[in-house]
Amino acid sequence: MPPVALVFVVLLSLQTSPDPQAVRVPPPGATSAVAVRADRPLVIDGKDDDPVWREAPAITAFREFQPKEDGDPRFPTEAKVAYDSRNFYVFIRAFDPHPDSILKLLARRDVRAATDQIKIVIDSYHDRRTGFEFAVNPAGVKRDYAIYNDGQTEDDAWDAVWEVATTVDSLGWTAEFRIPLSQLRYAPAASNTFGFGVWRDIQRYTERVSWPVYRISRPGFSSQLGEIQGLVGLPSPRRLEVTPYGVTKNVTVARGGGFDHPQRVAGGADIKYGVTSNLTLDATVNPDFGQVEADPAVLNLTAFETFFQERRPFFVAGTGVFRFDVNCSQVNCNSEGLFYSRRVGRAPHLTDLYGDASSPTGTTIIGAGKVTGRLAGGLNLGVLEGVTARETGPQDRTIEPLTNFAVVRAFQDLRHGESGVGVMATAVDRNLDVWTDPYLRQSAYVGAMDFRHRFPGGRYQLSGSLDLSRVAGTGQAIAATQQSPVHFYQRPDGSQTFDSTRTTLMGDAEELLFGKVGGGITRFQTSYQRRSPGFEVNDLGFLLRADQQSWNNWFGLQSLHPTSIYQQAFWNFNWWQYWAADGLALERAANSNAQVQLKNRWWLHAGATLGQLGTTFCDRCARGGPAVRADPYFAPWFEWDGDSRPPVVPAVWGSYWRGDGGRSESVELNTQVSVRLASQFNVSFRVSGSHNVADAQWYGNFVDGTGVTHYTFAHLNQKTASLTGRVDYIVTRDLTVQVYAQPFVSKGTYSNVRELADPRAAAYDDRYQPYAVSSPGGFNFKQFRSNLVLRWEYRPGSTLFLVWNQGRQDFVPAQGTKSLAGDFGDLFDAHPDNTFLLKVSYWLER
Repeated sequence: MPPVALVFVVLLSLQTSPDPQAVRVPPPGATSAVAVRADRPLVIDGKDDDPVWREAPAITAFREFQPKEDGDPRFPTEAKVAYDSRNFYVFIRAFDPHPDSILKLLARRDVRAATDQIKIVIDSYHDRRTGFEFAVNPAGVKRDYAIYNDGQTEDDAWDAVWEVATTVDSLGWTAEFRIPLSQLRYAPAASNTFGFGVWRDIQRYTERVSWPVYRISRPGFSSQLGEIQGLVGLPSPRRLEVTPYGVTKNVTVARGGGFDHPQRVAGGADIKYGVTSNLTLDATVNPDFGQVEADPAVLNLTAFETFFQERRPFFVAGTGVFRFDVNCSQVNCNSEGLFYSRRVGRAPHLTDLYGDASSPTGTTIIGAGKVTGRLAGGLNLGVLEGVTARETGPQDRTIEPLTNFAVVRAFQDLRHGESGVGVMATAVDRNLDVWTDPYLRQSAYVGAMDFRHRFPGGRYQLSGSLDLSRVAGTGQAIAATQQSPVHFYQRPDGSQTFDSTRTTLMGDAEELLFGKVGGGITRFQTSYQRRSPGFEVNDLGFLLRADQQSWNNWFGLQSLHPTSIYQQAFWNFNWWQYWAADGLALERAANSNAQVQLKNRWWLHAGATLGQLGTTFCDRCARGGPAVRADPYFAPWFEWDGDSRPPVVPAVWGSYWRGDGGRSESVELNTQVSVRLASQFNVSFRVSGSHNVADAQWYGNFVDGTGVTHYTFAHLNQKTASLTGRVDYIVTRDLTVQVYAQPFVSKGTYSNVRELADPRAAAYDDRYQPYAVSSPGGFNFKQFRSNLVLRWEYRPGSTLFLVWNQGRQDFVPAQGTKSLAGDFGDLFDAHPDNTFLLKVSYWLER
């Protein structure tokens, strides 16, 4: 694959003069407004006493869109727009005859508090696919998002540097925005037209109004915006923003039977540079993500990897540009895709082999950069490259090699954004040595293309993709790839042939989806998806398994207009079937779900699935062994969410699963309470518990003295409990303190160990036979994770973080005799791993 820099040059060369077909036209019935140029910079104080606000025409044609679509609003709203050579200004007056009823609740930035809200949406490219959201509540708490794929993706990690001021007066409340043009992206032109919209939430009535009217019954978000015209002579600045930072960190490190607490001092920088007015370079040098919340505790007893959300700001911001889903439909979507940014800076691969307690838990990112934007003619572009350092364990043995990661994503909009075609390429290259060569793939490349087409009228859409993958390495490394749970080439009854001499592995994936996405009360989608046995993207993507094809069908009903019983209601029906690539039936299931918001603003959710219908098999249960006949299961669930407006908001969620002819079952119950103790103080607690009885839990594969492999299963009785607590104290809208803590305990006992005898037998008991184990054992896993973060944005874009992170963990291979309460008590006797961090950044703009 050519270097990313060369790919970028080639793509940049595609920038030509604007294509007449790319000129955007407003959708039928959309409303246009005019911006007025300001003679001098405005004072952002939440008041309309600047001269330009007397000249700017008012936007008044607001309409209710929730709970009633295109209804008459309860209270009037007015908006005005202005601009100058550096900024885009908006003033909004939200009339309210009872201003004393407007809640002024503080919250952390980007957190939606239970208050009124005003939001402006700017599609500065005017491509009807992307945009930026800037929201504020009456207390001045800011939220901002980047929008991709016509609103299908909202990037809440995108943080722009902008100003807003609010006031509450006798007429209601106001919001005055100043959005620097340097924070937006737009095509260079003598005169620009932006897509534009305004939303207002009246929280005590759960009413939402907008200009122009937003129709939930139609697909898309950006494509429903109106227009702001009259933007003449906007500059094309070469924006440069630099945020250098210094970090001092104290970390607990196990060493020599004891613990050290070395002090580490480091520095780095985040850089944002406007290559052009519509292309932006983001880079980070020696980044530190110590202020990011810890991952939730889990105990994974399956053959598949656990997916964790990306939380690091550099990678989360702009993630919509690089999104390319795999095995994702309206029925089932498991976060699989070609780009999983947590591969960059991951935990070292070979810590268990060469490392010890003092080895690093994450790979150092030397630097990373990305270019994102939109070229003339409607070409959306994203290029990312990152380099991670070599990490070592004792005796200088490599536990993670020096690695280069690269991603290129491009998507060409057609028919004013109603259709499009795109490509994506990823590359991973590792600098292997004698320690890593037998275990890690040297290179991994993926190339893919996708398309979407929305038929005239906007009701029906066809989309699809084709992906190709190739990984290369030593025979030992590729053999491990073939034998991994993603592939399981070694299955004795499988159609694939394991080859220990292979040094490459290639595969492909195909998807085709067709559905009704707008109009009326009905929606549907049908899709076919396939992944060949050799398809492998996990070096930079996330894939649970290859060797699968599926047919998924979804049909939904929606009622978006209030009745005497409910505010809105949804009901869907699903049917899906899975097969291995050779046609082995893996799953047939039917499902139905319903969601209703009652007049008192409670949400009720419920559903149920009947699965493994007919003759189906599990080709992953024996972890590389033969496929095992599966029995039908029944899985109902429910959820109740209380009214979000009062100070106390409860929620309850529960599920049940029963299968294996009644021999296996599990029940899970989660309860959560959020309490607003004061306008600045919020507390939430979530208690989760589950009891899992699995009669056919995989126990292990054992090879006897004659070379025969015994695939064993056991009866598992497992109990799990966790408590997740959050406390938010908002000193001011720029100074916040957040506490997050989660103790977690999961314990279980194995019994009745058996091995496979006739795995495809129709009768459950005929599939297994006794297997002698003197003491089956069990497990007791305990973990505690917590974060205390003080965040102070002491000037716009400049932030101070003070962080205390603590982790405790213990594992013993037996359930033990204590109760769950006793296990929680023992958890705090485990040695704590503490990290104290002070990080200060300073935002500079030129």
